[in-house]
Amino acid sequence: MMNKNRTHPQTSSDVNLKNTFKYNFQYGKLNAKSFPLRLWRKISNQCLSSLNVNNMMSYNESQGELGLRVEIMKYLNISRGVSCQPEQIIICSGTQSCLTLLCQLFRSHSTNVAIEDPGYDGARDVFINSGYNVIPISLENGSIDVGELENSLAKIIYITPSHQFPTGAVMPIHKRLKVLNWAIKNKAIIIEDDYDSELRYNTKPIPSIHCIESQENVLYIGTFSKSLAPALRLSYMVLPQSWLEKYRNLFAKYNSTVPFHQQKILQQFMSLGYWDSHLRKSCLSYKKKHDTLVGTINQVMGDKVTIHGKNAGLHILLEFNNGLYEKELIEKANNHGVLVYPVSRYWMRLERYSNNMILLGFSELNENEIVEGINILNHAWFGN
Repeated sequence: MMNKNRTHPQTSSDVNLKNTFKYNFQYGKLNAKSFPLRLWRKISNQCLSSLNVNNMMSYNESQGELGLRVEIMKYLNISRGVSCQPEQIIICSGTQSCLTLLCQLFRSHSTNVAIEDPGYDGARDVFINSGYNVIPISLENGSIDVGELENSLAKIIYITPSHQFPTGAVMPIHKRLKVLNWAIKNKAIIIEDDYDSELRYNTKPIPSIHCIESQENVLYIGTFSKSLAPALRLSYMVLPQSWLEKYRNLFAKYNSTVPFHQQKILQQFMSLGYWDSHLRKSCLSYKKKHDTLVGTINQVMGDKVTIHGKNAGLHILLEFNNGLYEKELIEKANNHGVLVYPVSRYWMRLERYSNNMILLGFSELNENEIVEGINILNHAWFGN
């Protein structure tokens, strides 16, 4: 099934347009102050000082540097209950890089892949461009409709259970067990994208699907893009043991796509304890922004809107009860100097979209800007 609402890369004119708006509720762009630049520069210099030039003059470990994989293994075991060995971890340059490899790896298993609808368009496009038959599955109370999944032809499913994108819903444990049972019964593969699992504010995290049981049916993907910096292009995946041999045979001549030096910096950053402290600091900072955003919306907009996806991640969805539609909402905001974003791009079956939502990211703005921006939006949309 081809998607008629494919997204396109940003052009320089798009970027320049965004720079003209003081209030930009963009998702995915982090505040520059959140990155530990001084510490990163210090560790970078130390890595360069101790660098063995031979490491720079040859191709390094194809799955990523062993030291970094060991640090990721320890972190996953403690924070997400993911039990694995370093040999199962592959370092990639972003989630889409992970998925591109998986499309080649799983082709012999099936080319029917189920995705959430609405869902992450970046993953959807990778599957489509890789020649997969993409099967959209509806959401039921914010997470995948297992009944619809069971009636599909899918043998692979890509899901974001810790923070469904874009609705922000968290898949409850009983639903995770149902998806896992479906995979076991149908000898299917679950691609669990656990992004944003670190960023929880007022609720406790739910265990990953990978840590429950039957790890042979679950492939786990994680990223440093939202918690550290998108431009680093550092993600990773944990392969089931049963797929390791095939992976190594298929990609025996592939080299790592992440620079050696960058991997060594992150390894040091994690091994010295800075990663844990950075996560705590970031989570506290984003919680303050999240609470400011939700509190201000509730205060000035009240029951005119419904907030979806709060208490986790770096964005929320606003659903409107005043008859305004997505395009009009965006235009009214733009006319008042505020950038907000569409939700329609994340749907394959647009006829099922209510067309009365917008997406608000809050990671780049400070708390004062959030308050000011929401008050301007309230005036733009409701005349208050």
